[in-house]
Amino acid sequence: MTSPLSVDVGGNAAYRISIGPDLRHDGTLLAHTLRGRHALVVSDAHVEPLYATDVVDALHAAKPGLSIDRFVLPPGEHEKTLARFGECLDALARLGATRDATVYALGGGVVGDLAGFAAACWMRGIDVVQLPTTLLAMVDSSVGGKTAVDLPAGKNLVGAFHPPRAVIADTATLRTLPERELRAGLAEVVKYGAIFDIAFLDWLEQQAEALLARDDAALAEAIARSCAYKAGVVARDPFERGDRAMLNFGHTFGHAIETEQGYTGTLGDGLNHGEAVSVGMVLAARLSTALGLAPQVDEDRLCVLLARLGLPVTLPHGLEPHALVARMRLDKKADAQGLRLILWEGAGEARIVPGVDEDAVRAVLAAV
Repeated sequence: MTSPLSVDVGGNAAYRISIGPDLRHDGTLLAHTLRGRHALVVSDAHVEPLYATDVVDALHAAKPGLSIDRFVLPPGEHEKTLARFGECLDALARLGATRDATVYALGGGVVGDLAGFAAACWMRGIDVVQLPTTLLAMVDSSVGGKTAVDLPAGKNLVGAFHPPRAVIADTATLRTLPERELRAGLAEVVKYGAIFDIAFLDWLEQQAEALLARDDAALAEAIARSCAYKAGVVARDPFERGDRAMLNFGHTFGHAIETEQGYTGTLGDGLNHGEAVSVGMVLAARLSTALGLAPQVDEDRLCVLLARLGLPVTLPHGLEPHALVARMRLDKKADAQGLRLILWEGAGEARIVPGVDEDAVRAVLAAV
């Protein structure tokens, strides 16, 4: 087995991100995260038939006396609800999970968010190990300890900060990832270059075709570099009280789009999370240009790269600017001054901008 890449997340709740092919079979690596004798593997109906048995068998081989159960969600963002969260807690109860139990979140961002939130709440907090199976989850939602479920009023409004005990990203699972989901994950990869490092944007422009072709080395490098950027921010700001908010570049617009469309992206009727973030980044860049913060050439460069990766760069038809702004007011980054957006001064230079004028936001939305 090829030695995995690793990224260490520092801070008070330090943990390691392991990245490489076929890690779901590595019982020693998986079992190293266990403290007790109970484990719940949480997955969805798409991922569970593909990979859950591998994880369970590897854990049993490493820890023969382990008591393991599974909880399987229907797939889709629209399933990330308080009702499904309650069902996950019921699964922990049936397992008899004690305070040293471990939840294994095997899937994409929906599974990781919901399973992590259940782990945060069961007996006031048990261990969660993130086993992301999508590119988006590998580079974003599995790292940093943000867990949540959605409400009809907005995305991720109920949740907790609960850092994982480990993140184990098996890149072999990306081979079965639908093309659309691969591209959605690349939106979050582009985000790191957009907000932190113009040299990473250069690299992504050079490697775009290799990434789309699922070249193992290119994907592993993109994941490791993305995780390293996020790990640095999370260690400095674990509860998003400062610079960590910059990781939400494009997300305030993107979440408003997802919410207004009723989280229908996974059903094919609307944008999924990565697609919405792609459009959101373009909107944030365009607003930055309109406010005189950034040059037009950098906005154009971002649009070209996202389009090369097969991602949308325009607002879907039928979304009203006034309705989107109303959704944005409920975003967790809004405060007493009004809309608080992550904008940029150009490629690689993000900034937090409080009190953004809503008329300027509506004008950009109307233009797109």
